[in-house]
Amino acid sequence: MSAPLALVYRGKAAKPSACSDAVAGLLASSAHGFDVRFVGPKERLGITSDVLAGAALYAQPGGGELGPAYRRMRRYRDTIRDYVAAGGRYLGFCLGGYLAGQTPGFGLLPGDTDQYVRTKRATVRTTDDTVVELRWRGSQRYLFFQDGPVFQLDPDATGVDVLARYPNGELAALVAPFGAGRVGVVGPHPEATPDWYGDLGLPDPDPEHAELGHDLIDALMGGPAANAARPARAGWRRIW
Repeated sequence: MSAPLALVYRGKAAKPSACSDAVAGLLASSAHGFDVRFVGPKERLGITSDVLAGAALYAQPGGGELGPAYRRMRRYRDTIRDYVAAGGRYLGFCLGGYLAGQTPGFGLLPGDTDQYVRTKRATVRTTDDTVVELRWRGSQRYLFFQDGPVFQLDPDATGVDVLARYPNGELAALVAPFGAGRVGVVGPHPEATPDWYGDLGLPDPDPEHAELGHDLIDALMGGPAANAARPARAGWRRIW
């Protein structure tokens, strides 16, 4: 039985490329045994309906600003929407979470997004790199954060699994249905590797944060992989 294919965008709509690399690493270290590959304008695989049709998951990393990123990605909007609506899965981190929204974005969420730093009683007011506190499934956790989104649901939204909230109650991570598919988004960065913190002189009070990323992936995939242990970081060898 072949490994499920996970596609990760890499290109100018997610800069620096370390953002794409970190998402690929998180997927490779999950229990689902993904065959992780990059897609994008200059990659061997493009973002086409044929390529997406064979994927269990498509991931949109963070990095960059929403306006310029959407201008680069809007040509793929219908392709990505059709893929998810037909039963695919979209995984968005930070900017990838913004892009799942409506204004502008792919329109995959039952609602829209906004900046956490602009919400009432936000505990972070800077758009600089920092660490944010969360309540993830009821537990206090901390993650790398850089002007990430909140997710604002329509009053009639149903079938939404809320994984995390910011301290002011705003939604920080969730999984929601879209057509026959599912959309998983997170505002902060559970995929952040230790060098993200170290290079910026930031504290890393929650070094087990990758498990939160794995929890998001499991929720998006419909549950933990059966009888599977999480592979070692050597899983990187399967990425090209």
